[in-house]
Amino acid sequence: MHVIGLLLVLESLFMLVPLFVSILYGGEDFYAFLFSSTITLICGGLLWVFNQNPEKDIGKREGYLIASLIWVVYSIFGALPFMISGKIPSFTDAFFETMSGFTTTGASILKEVESLPHGILLWRSMTHLVGGIGILLVSIVVLPVFGTGSMYLYGAEASSVSTGKLHPKIKDTASRLLWIYLSFTALLTVLLWLGGMNLFDSICHSFGTIASGGFSTKNSSLINYSPYIQYTISVFMIIAAINFNLHYFLLKGAFKKGFSK
Repeated sequence: MHVIGLLLVLESLFMLVPLFVSILYGGEDFYAFLFSSTITLICGGLLWVFNQNPEKDIGKREGYLIASLIWVVYSIFGALPFMISGKIPSFTDAFFETMSGFTTTGASILKEVESLPHGILLWRSMTHLVGGIGILLVSIVVLPVFGTGSMYLYGAEASSVSTGKLHPKIKDTASRLLWIYLSFTALLTVLLWLGGMNLFDSICHSFGTIASGGFSTKNSSLINYSPYIQYTISVFMIIAAINFNLHYFLLKGAFKKGFSK
């Protein structure tokens, strides 16, 4: 449970991003993220502090259990901003929306998204960002404190991004995957912005595209955007669906090795 606690602390930090965006846009939903982040931080901190056992390492069974359980835990706490803000008052609906985001399923119970404040829209899209790269993969930088257990956590979670054997060291592999993933996200954001989409929508659509989730900030999704925007996102949808092994080796110039994996 101490690992779950640490990952919840990480989620509370993620919530600070839409909090600042909400303040920037003058939205009234900032308090929802303030309370949600605080609640998540306290719960995560308590789990972390009161469940430490330095002599107990994480085994394979625990690794797979954590990799499965964290999606549920993240979705429960991730639903708080929707509920506290009143935008999705029902826990069942808020949990469904959040779980759909973290698992990059892309299904939504919302019929009207354009009226949602910027903070809520960003958090909704951020669930794709975090879920797309893998919650545990994002946190792999802090997991080495648990010794060899990080290997089992990595093995249980990393299959979602099709890593294969990029590098013998877990931390180096995670860093390379994060660099590739975030680089694609940043590149798509710039291309969409240059194509006439405002910066906020460009960021949100990039999160949904690279994660293959599909959440949009518009009710009609991409229908009313220019062909340039639609084609650009279509190309990156294909790129995001390609095995990350291939991306890594192609970027290194090892074409033969990439296609042989």
